[in-house]
Order: sequence, then structure tokens, then C-alpha cells
Amino acid sequence: MSRRDDLRVALTGGCPVGGVPLWELEFHAWEAVTGRRLALGADCERLSPVELERALQANAEIMLAVCAEFDYAALTIPNAYWEQAPGEPAFYIQPPDARRRQCAILRELAPADLTLAAVTGGVIGAEYSDEFCEALFEAPEEIDARAEGVLREGITTATRFRELGVELLVSASDIADNSGPFFNPAQMARFIYPYLDRWADAMHALGALAVLHTDGNVTPYLSGIAATALDALQAVDPVAGMDLAATQRTVAGRLGLCGNVDCGLLLTGTPEEIYANVRDTLRAVRDGGGIILGASNAVTPTTPAENYRALLAAWREFGKPTP
Repeated sequence: MSRRDDLRVALTGGCPVGGVPLWELEFHAWEAVTGRRLALGADCERLSPVELERALQANAEIMLAVCAEFDYAALTIPNAYWEQAPGEPAFYIQPPDARRRQCAILRELAPADLTLAAVTGGVIGAEYSDEFCEALFEAPEEIDARAEGVLREGITTATRFRELGVELLVSASDIADNSGPFFNPAQMARFIYPYLDRWADAMHALGALAVLHTDGNVTPYLSGIAATALDALQAVDPVAGMDLAATQRTVAGRLGLCGNVDCGLLLTGTPEEIYANVRDTLRAVRDGGGIILGASNAVTPTTPAENYRALLAAWREFGKPTP
């Protein structure tokens, strides 16, 4: 089976012949690994059309070289803009037009067995503003309207990227934090589960797979999430206390699980610590199915290359099925 086939099997809860696939939802350490800088964020806005095209071609060469070295099963294209503080660096985001063109170039140049992924939205997440929190209890119909709008916009965005060859579509919708779920059970039943179903059904109608990314500890809601049409859950956040093996037992093949390597450990740990962590994790989960290895959140720009290569070394040794 190809990397593409193995990824699809794992994302839908199965056991790939080739072992646990590797995919990063957010990999930002391009320069640390290759010594070359991607054109992102405001860089793209300063370029002429001809310069931008050249820059996007160079971006694709850098990203695909890293995918080849690390044997990634999927590559996430640069994300859309999100709110940033003044002076905050743009890690892996692009203006909409540049993002779509980047996607098209990647599909033209990427090997056929490399799946393209994109964050499109589709399901609301937690908002900690007074307005949102009050509306959850005092004006739930306002949250209904917001959820419908997010769903429509997410499906529209996903459709555009599916037309460009993207097969793995992600709604980044935090429904928890380190202390546990943000929404109570009734709110999950009204604002989250039905929209996960509708969004995932729409992705499947497009011929794509649907992944939910959420930070935090969602252990109380794992069975509810697994009962939706969703294919996979990404981060299984160890910082919030989630254990990948325990989560795997809970969802029992009903849901693919992506991530779980502590991105803080990747940043500040030693290569030996990272190798041991990934080794132990893979030994516990590699034969149970439905696992895609990766960081629990972003691999930041300052992640040491030797630390990430320690993850790779452990994955290559222990990511295959037990003989």
C-alpha cells in the first residue's frame, strides 16, 4: 500500500500495512531543518505577481523536500490569516489568493501518494469573551446562527480546496482547554455534535476526509465525538493530560487519532528524551489501529532540528507493526 492508502486506513480507525503514518498539522520549522526561509504572511504581500509566483514555487520545493526527508504521509498547506499581535511573526500563513495558488503548485509538484491537507473551518469553537459566554446561556439562538454561518463558510472553503486536490480537511475548533471541556453536555449536543456530523458528511460528499483539531482535554466527550461522522481527532493533547493509548481504547477503531507528541518537549527536551517518549508511545499504540503520529500542536520555528530528527528515528524504528 502507498503512504496515501496507509493514511486513509489510519484516519478511519484501521491498521495500515505500512505501520503508523506521520503527519504534522502545523510544521513551522522549515528554516531550522533546511536553512531556507519560506515566503509567508506579509512577505507575500510585498511581492509583485511575478515575484510571488517564484516565491511560491520555492516554497513548494522546500516543503516537498522536507516531506521527502521525513516521509510524511500528508502535507498541510499554509493556513489562512488569523488575528495576530502587532509585530508577531507569521509562521505558516498566507493571504487567501496566495494560499490557493500555493495549494495548486503543491498539487502539481507533489508525488501522487502525498496527501494534501488544509484547515478550512466548519465547526465553532470556544470563545472566552463575555459576549459569547453569556449568549451560550442567555441567547443560545445567537450561537445557533453563528454555528450555521461557520458551517456554511467552512463548506465553501473546503469545496474550493477540494477542487485544488486537497483530500484531508480540518476544522480547527477548540472545544476544551487544559482544565477540560469548554462546553457543557447540553451545549455539545446542540452546538457541536450535530455540526460535526453535517460538516463531516459534507466533506465525505466531496470525496475528502474530515478531521477535528481541538486543544485541551476532551476525554469526557470522546464517545460523543466518535459517534459522529468525523473521521479523526487531532491533538490528543498530552499537556492537558490526555493519554494516547487510553484514548485509543476508548474510541476502539471508531475514530482516527492524530498527534500526541508533546510539542513543548520537542522544543525544550533533549533528543534522548524525545526518542524515549516516542518509542514508548508507539509501542503502546502501534498495533491498535487508528494512529497517525505527530506533534500535539505546532512544531514551532525554533524547534531544534536534532530534536525533530529524534522523533523521526524513534518513529522509523518503532512505528511498524509488531512482527
